Amino acid sequence: MQRTRMTNYDGAHAAFDWSLPTHFNFGGDVIDHFAKDPARLALIWCDASGAERRFTFADIRRLSNHFANLLRDHGVAKGDRVVVMLPRIPEWQIAMIGCLKLGAVPIPCITMLTEKDVTYRVDHSAATAVITTVADAVKFDAEAAFKLRCAVGDGTPDGWVSFDDAVAGESEDFNPVHMDIEDPAIMYYTSGSTGDPKGVTHAARSLFAWRVSAWHWLDLDEDDVMWCTADTGWSKAGTSVLFGPWSVGATVLFYDGPFDPRGRFDLLATYGVTVFCAAATELRRLVLEDISGVDLSALRQTVSAGETVNPDVIERWTALTGTPLLDGYGLTEILMVILNYPALPVKPGSMGKPLPGTDILVIDDDDRPLGAGEVGRLVIRLPHPQLMHGYWNDPDLTASAFVDIDGVRHFITSDVVSVDEDGYVFYQGRADDVINASGYRIGPLEVENVLMAHESVQECAAVGSPDADRGEVVKAFVVLNPGFTGDGALVQALQDHAKQLTAPYKYPRKIDFVLDLPKTTTGKIQRGVLRREEYEHGDMNRRTTC
Repeated sequence: MQRTRMTNYDGAHAAFDWSLPTHFNFGGDVIDHFAKDPARLALIWCDASGAERRFTFADIRRLSNHFANLLRDHGVAKGDRVVVMLPRIPEWQIAMIGCLKLGAVPIPCITMLTEKDVTYRVDHSAATAVITTVADAVKFDAEAAFKLRCAVGDGTPDGWVSFDDAVAGESEDFNPVHMDIEDPAIMYYTSGSTGDPKGVTHAARSLFAWRVSAWHWLDLDEDDVMWCTADTGWSKAGTSVLFGPWSVGATVLFYDGPFDPRGRFDLLATYGVTVFCAAATELRRLVLEDISGVDLSALRQTVSAGETVNPDVIERWTALTGTPLLDGYGLTEILMVILNYPALPVKPGSMGKPLPGTDILVIDDDDRPLGAGEVGRLVIRLPHPQLMHGYWNDPDLTASAFVDIDGVRHFITSDVVSVDEDGYVFYQGRADDVINASGYRIGPLEVENVLMAHESVQECAAVGSPDADRGEVVKAFVVLNPGFTGDGALVQALQDHAKQLTAPYKYPRKIDFVLDLPKTTTGKIQRGVLRREEYEHGDMNRRTTC
């Protein structure tokens, strides 16, 4: 599959043809390939203190070989799952590439996960190894049967090996294992509307195919400097921090520090970032900044995904920076598939058009195709190499994600859209109940289960509520047990309770006390009713104060 420049969208989409290799190991076929040029810069890392480290592709090759050997020497083998729970530090890339070279399946996780969250992922995936920071090592069960516990940082706990010491003792030579295109290669956990988080497993073909969005959406070349602010546990970090930029030999900026609006612009200028990727939540803050005197002459374009960017934010960003902001749509199961492109005129409010190699339909509740302008469920025609291998150890859930339309298999996205007469796709909402807060996908049951553990709660429902800064926040509707009063003190108590039992980003920023919850005749809570009421009567300009 050769790259061709998109100068005309319709022509590029019509001419595109997926041509996949029979085998592919990202570590060997991409990293080791670019490492042949010893001067090619792969990674610039910096933090809030001003510290900086730079790595060539040759450095990444050598260090990832060290880590792959460390894994193998501890009995980790092809197909074994490895939890990689690290912040935005270079050891994240080194560990990820080391796993891929060995054929082990990395499970990237955000560091905000609680001990309960971590235990679920370890148990569900049957992970055999973990790499995390010294500070987060306590989140892992001391009795778990890991083949390797590797900690980054000073003060290595008992039972763990120091990353720096361990890799220093390993060989820098490693032959990447043979990976058939259908071999499992990476796993992301993503929240669903029901039950526990799902283990979305991607094959080696996905890692190969994700370069196409880097070609046409990110529009990356080997001379570019790409900065994506996504957290390390997000699939977006996979495509826009790791697989996308490095597939074309571009340099990645990796910043570890708190969100500082003015600081973002200073970093863009200091490092000559050419392509910037940020969530809508960040962009809403950034467009409020006065950037007089900041040199953004290197910046060519900005992209965003994970949550819809409001048209006014796009306009203000372009006016502020003089560069386009291209919104895009993807999901963990298939990543970026509907996008705006530099060669395509942008329609305000649209997600753009399908990626070359992607064909879509909009269908009604009876699985019948709909016409232009009609609102329905978005489905993606198969086969598609970016699509997940399946949900880990859940064949029934995997099977439920597909539908046959006129004899052709399609993947069900669970999102609701419309397509206009020009082929532009417009996002209308979700068919499921997943809450999208600042790009974090949160399953309502994850919140509800925590709240139900409080003595005051009889029953509850969690939905997404519109918020000017975060796009959505978690809102809980709570029915109290007798003897409790729904006042500000109890709101605070429930929020504190939730923060203690689950990751901080999941706690309900809004809580309403109600007498009952809408339910179906069979007794199922109708979260959709609550969500629709919230969006119909909520104020998008209201900021949460809880």
